[in-house]
Amino acid sequence: MQPEITSPNKVQFCEIDDDHHGQRVDNFLHTHLKGVPKSLVYRILRKGEVRVNKKRVKPEYKLQSGDVVRIPPVRQAEPNALPSTKLDKVANLEAAILHEDDRLIVFNKPSGLAVHGGSGLSFGLIEGLRALRPQAKFMELVHRLDRDTSGCILVAKKRSALKDLHEQLRNKSVDKRYWALVNGHWPANRFKVKAPLHKNVLQSGERMVFVNPQGKPSETRFRILQAYAAATLVEASPITGRTHQIRVHCQHAGHCIAGDPRYGDESFEDYLQPLGSSRLFLHAHSIAFIHPHTGKPVRFEAPLDNALTQLLNKLPKV
Repeated sequence: MQPEITSPNKVQFCEIDDDHHGQRVDNFLHTHLKGVPKSLVYRILRKGEVRVNKKRVKPEYKLQSGDVVRIPPVRQAEPNALPSTKLDKVANLEAAILHEDDRLIVFNKPSGLAVHGGSGLSFGLIEGLRALRPQAKFMELVHRLDRDTSGCILVAKKRSALKDLHEQLRNKSVDKRYWALVNGHWPANRFKVKAPLHKNVLQSGERMVFVNPQGKPSETRFRILQAYAAATLVEASPITGRTHQIRVHCQHAGHCIAGDPRYGDESFEDYLQPLGSSRLFLHAHSIAFIHPHTGKPVRFEAPLDNALTQLLNKLPKV
């Protein structure tokens, strides 16, 4: 079914505020003109229909506070309707907010919730939060978590906060710590795994990651939290941020994560299922960073959900 098309017949004039200072004009237009194909955005830029302070600009022009952007009438697809705030899924999001201020939200994402809709999913975390906070002019994910991974995730409520946090991620100054239950006894003297990772997309569209000398450099640091008779609860701190990094590094070390359908160990699953294992035991337990507004270090923790807590309580300790 084709999206309904509307045809705004008025020229728009947008004055740039501090939050959009330094943003490329093409990226500003992609966000402002939701539903408009990228090819059309570049066409109206190339033809000079977009003007900044009455002058033609190139796509890479960086906007300055106070700039006035002229946007011509364009054919624009109707944005997808946000989920209703009355939906149970959306209402439950409120209880999972660990911290919120005018710059960001720290959220304890449940396992099974995708961070955004797509690939057959109409509802994701970001769509739910936008429905929950309809007055928010800006709301974007700072980073991502796999659908089956639970725990701390950051959402920016201002573009300036998003840029600041992205810079901290690039500088590796954001401290993310995950808890994972792995097979067997993790060696006490194994503090890190350094193994290059290569991502493959299968014909089914599924992403699989392998250790490969031609892959991207990847490093995860580990420490033991609790030893059990046939498993170990470890804390994993990713130094790089590759797809499925912790899961593949644990597999590479010979200690697969519990409940992992892609990189798991069948005999470990047979041992855990009678104890109530029903999901991937990978949880983003804490995140620490410099707050983009106050400039002070902050740290947030997300408690384990009931399913993971109950499984740990049933495991025999050493």
